[in-house]
Amino acid sequence: MDEYAKEIGDLEAQIEAMAEEEADKKEILELQMQLEILRALYRKATNLLEVGERNDELKESLILRGYGEWTLDNVYAFVYEASVDMPIEEHHSFLGEIRDTDFERLLAGSLT
Repeated sequence: MDEYAKEIGDLEAQIEAMAEEEADKKEILELQMQLEILRALYRKATNLLEVGERNDELKESLILRGYGEWTLDNVYAFVYEASVDMPIEEHHSFLGEIRDTDFERLLAGSLT
């Protein structure tokens, strides 16, 4: 299990414990949103990692962008930073932007 999956698991356990303790619902909801964002980032990063294993151009693009070799940490950093830098449309949430973004195309676009 990598550190990202562990962080997601730890947060899931924390939310479960808080729910069982009937903790502040607002705090639980905030943590649940954070969990959904972490899951979306992780899903996008692991999918991109898998695609890039067979695509030398993506690997090259990651290096050219300054993220280094094709590893989960570096691909996750790219996905995270690209997500944070995305303009959020008024009617769209940060989570929605992550889910809807084609990070493979975004990364490949840096080669042109």
